[in-house]
Amino acid sequence: MDIRRINPTTLYDGAPFGLSQATVDPRSGLVFVSGQVDWDHRLQVGHASCAAQAESAVKNLLTALEAAGSSAHQVLQLRVYVRGELADHIDALAPILVRHFGAARPALTGIGVASLASQETLVEIEAVARLAA
Repeated sequence: MDIRRINPTTLYDGAPFGLSQATVDPRSGLVFVSGQVDWDHRLQVGHASCAAQAESAVKNLLTALEAAGSSAHQVLQLRVYVRGELADHIDALAPILVRHFGAARPALTGIGVASLASQETLVEIEAVARLAA
């Protein structure tokens, strides 16, 4: 059983960066989703606010999960990277995460960072999930 590489055409092409949007290990049944950001196919950020970028990043993450055969309810772990101090953005981010992942209540790590994929990128979200049963 080979590792499956997941690259939905609705998400930007990760090939120039040497990445897949997600990988599936059929032996373990785990799905690893690359950090998702608010990028279009031209690698451009679509929103200015942290909350709007987080909403877009979550939607991209859900797209990758679905293409891999998983869903928000199968997420085991989320990592949320935020440019700057996490505490400055948690009030805006928490409702978005609860809306999309609240029932699953995955393990969650929030990390404030100095930089992300582009100067305009404020949020990046990655996940580990199970394949849907």
